[in-house]
Amino acid sequence: MADTSTIVASYGETQRRAQLQATMRMAQLWRQLDTTDLSGSWLRGIGDAMVSALAAGQLLAASTGQRYVDAMVAADGLSSDYADGASTVQYRQLAGTAADGRALDSLLYLPVIRAKTLIQGGLTLQEAMLGGMASLQRIVASEVADAGSGAMGVAMVANRTVTGYIRMVRPGACARCVILAGKWYRWNADFARHRRCQCYGSPSTKARPGRFTDPKAFFNSLSRAEQDRRFGVGGATAIREGADIFRVVNASRSVQTLDVYGRKVVATLESTTRRGEFFQEMRRETEQRTGQRFARTRADVEQGLPRFRLRTPRLMPSEILKLAEDRDELIRLLRRFGYLL
Repeated sequence: MADTSTIVASYGETQRRAQLQATMRMAQLWRQLDTTDLSGSWLRGIGDAMVSALAAGQLLAASTGQRYVDAMVAADGLSSDYADGASTVQYRQLAGTAADGRALDSLLYLPVIRAKTLIQGGLTLQEAMLGGMASLQRIVASEVADAGSGAMGVAMVANRTVTGYIRMVRPGACARCVILAGKWYRWNADFARHRRCQCYGSPSTKARPGRFTDPKAFFNSLSRAEQDRRFGVGGATAIREGADIFRVVNASRSVQTLDVYGRKVVATLESTTRRGEFFQEMRRETEQRTGQRFARTRADVEQGLPRFRLRTPRLMPSEILKLAEDRDELIRLLRRFGYLL
């Protein structure tokens, strides 16, 4: 019996092959478009060929979803449990339409519109065509991946031995995905993805909660250049200095540029609401410094206690890196702004 790592590797290879074959075929078809009549040549057959190529990629990706789930269950020494009349995933139903339900031809025509828009915007024909092809390949890779994860999701719901899944990452995963690695989801939870997402699900059972991944260990496995590229130089430096990887990545979700004392600084709104840790820490610090207690509840307000107003912007790690003159100050500031505990 194959172990889980072998099963996961085999499944992942099928998914990559399905995406690669579809995107390579799309590149061939895109180059066959008549650049003097993009819409006309697309309508005269190339569009249909693109639809067929994408549907074939979706079919290949979806075809292994149930086998993958059942193999993971068997690797745990358990038997798959399907209800009568619900034991076979109809994976062909996941091919031929887009993930959002629209027809594939309308979706695949968007790169043609993109190329024509770029030409009208002043780009050269070559630049516009490259832009259109890049858009096409992003769409195709995403739709193939969605078909694969869709089939896997259906199989996990139908196979009652599966209790949930663990979100796993492959090389190339972005910072947002890295901090989700190892998170457990119920069997009926949607598998959220972004374009070109490198995540996949590892079905879990009562016998095996899942193959957990430590986001910090994944970060440490990357080269310094890769750490800087995925997390930003400031964020990666902060993490290397001991900052919490979750806090660093979450802070990047709501970044803004502020004018503070005549200087532009990059700050985040993350954790700055009344329930946020940074807000509460700044309130505690102000209370200790001034001796003034601030309201926590409505009753406190009714008793006359003032509300705390956060006036200190929460700087991003990249901004802290610019301000710190030495390592000790960098660590102090990272702690002050809530990236180190």
